[in-house]
Amino acid sequence: MSHNHNDGKSLNRSINPSFHDILQLRLLRRDALKGAASLAVAGAFPLSMSLTGCATGGLKRTGMLGFSRVPLSMADNVRVPDGYTATVLLSWGDPIGHSSGSPAFKHDASNTADEQALQTGMHHDGMHYFPLPHGDHGSVNGLLTINNEYTDDGLLHTDGFANWSAEKVRKSQNAHGVTIVEVRDRNGKWEVVRPSRYARRISARTPVAISGPAAGAPQMQTTADPSGREVLGTLNNCANGYTPWSTYLTCEENWDSYFMNSGTLTPDQVRNGIPPRGRGYRWEEFDERFDAGKHPNEPNRFGWVVEIDPYDPNSKPVKRTALGRFSHEGACHTLGPDGRVTVYMGDDRAFEYIYKFVTRDAWNPRDRDANRHLLDYGTLYVAQFRDDGTGAWVALTHGLNGLTTARGFRDQADVLIRTRAAADTVGATPMDRPEWIAVHPATQEVYCTLTNNVRRGAASERATDKANPRVNNGFGHIIRWREDGNDPATATFKWDIFVLAGDPQHKDPAKRGSINGDAFGSPDGLWFDDGGILWIQTDVSTSAMHKGDYEFMGNNQMLAADIRSGEIRRFLTGPNGCEITGITATPDRRTMFVNIQHPGETSTERNDPKYPKAVSSWPDGALGGRPRSATIVICKNDGGIVGS
Repeated sequence: MSHNHNDGKSLNRSINPSFHDILQLRLLRRDALKGAASLAVAGAFPLSMSLTGCATGGLKRTGMLGFSRVPLSMADNVRVPDGYTATVLLSWGDPIGHSSGSPAFKHDASNTADEQALQTGMHHDGMHYFPLPHGDHGSVNGLLTINNEYTDDGLLHTDGFANWSAEKVRKSQNAHGVTIVEVRDRNGKWEVVRPSRYARRISARTPVAISGPAAGAPQMQTTADPSGREVLGTLNNCANGYTPWSTYLTCEENWDSYFMNSGTLTPDQVRNGIPPRGRGYRWEEFDERFDAGKHPNEPNRFGWVVEIDPYDPNSKPVKRTALGRFSHEGACHTLGPDGRVTVYMGDDRAFEYIYKFVTRDAWNPRDRDANRHLLDYGTLYVAQFRDDGTGAWVALTHGLNGLTTARGFRDQADVLIRTRAAADTVGATPMDRPEWIAVHPATQEVYCTLTNNVRRGAASERATDKANPRVNNGFGHIIRWREDGNDPATATFKWDIFVLAGDPQHKDPAKRGSINGDAFGSPDGLWFDDGGILWIQTDVSTSAMHKGDYEFMGNNQMLAADIRSGEIRRFLTGPNGCEITGITATPDRRTMFVNIQHPGETSTERNDPKYPKAVSSWPDGALGGRPRSATIVICKNDGGIVGS
């Protein structure tokens, strides 16, 4: 969810071959698959059972999608298919049920910074459900871990940016991070358990450990933390993942937007998009560490994957530096035949890259504690997509592939802190904003949303040849690949395009989509359920929504794809000005949780405190105060499996 900041902008000035330079060749070869039929159906990738981190158990084939499509909508509500019910579970500002108190949300946004620290954070994003107790597979009681990506100060404070103060900065920081709440199904109705010993907020002010190869490196040391091993906070937490040992992975995406530089930008700060004057958060005015001119190493401590143990409220979050530093969109894991863990990750900026991390050691399913540092040791790779439908993973390891002292990389810590520069050096393939990644629960095919890239083909960016159908790629697409030998640790793979988003009837052939079913654009959230249904969530920017090529698409939506037939069917539409994001389900698949982010956002991609309800009054209604991001619960009225 590269929301608002740098959408469509490229920080990558390398000249690595463009993925779009070779897309047309793959589309021609793809004719044999007709539309978006599964590679397994085509005979290329036979089915094989395996454990994967993007599902909760064995594959259960149900054939065609079993719900009636939802029509496009511009209504200020959530719409789901006939026979389903969607209810609001947890909104920004709701009490989390912490034992020290549960301050209620005030609809005029007059809650204090200290109260916000005990309330649900703002702008829900990635999310996962962990059954209770640990090790159980039940579906009536569990923990929801919810990312709170960013804040909109027009809504967060009674008078927005007026009378800016240290208190407002603290409140904004306390509304970031991760919310952990206990939830349960009581007589068919889901509720938040209050109080709960698990209830917890992790914010931009929470002490977080730094581990892995970059921990303690000189570039990680600051005046406040000369050890380089502890940082205050995590922020811009976008998509997510989880581990086989039941910990949560939250991903720092647009971390650069919180910094400014009162001096001179360094090359790495330029490469990572730190602006000289900031992008509107104004934290540096009362928290000096966000002035990269005064504290040049502080930005190096953000842009990581953070591991959190939701079952231990006293545990300390950990930034796992072995997984690299960039605009992390998500962290989707799968297990190899030897038990090693592979984590797939996208860097959500125009012309950035797709990565994977492979652990050195195997997961130990019998001893949870033995896996606590599994993500500190292994190899980070970046992808190259070749025009013959094959690809390679190139190791980002100091001393290999040009990542040498002579080329400016002093050690492995430096390679990881400057991951983007390292990927430039080894010749990674620039992509059109890689976002969420999902792994099929049976075949281990890997799918990745490439949300859009309006700079593709522009004179100031990478041009495409005449055969490339996606110049000015405003709709985006979904790519998939299969690791050779069906081993996620291997160095080579085969790839194809699952679908080109957009209108299949578009008058411009270069913008025409290849969708078999309901049209959509800007695919973002992506998740496989346990039955092999691929769920797709869209994030059309409010600056583009209902305009131009997006005029016919209505509000943002969630769709379900049957990858065997290629059919894509609309399941949900959201309220005005929102993004659909964050998806998880109980192990029995009878309850689904989805996040509705920034309802009421205007075309400026910000809310104005003078008229916060001008676009939306969801979820509380016209008399309820300001629009609020929220988690919804979706159930089938007959108690059946969602999507069946």
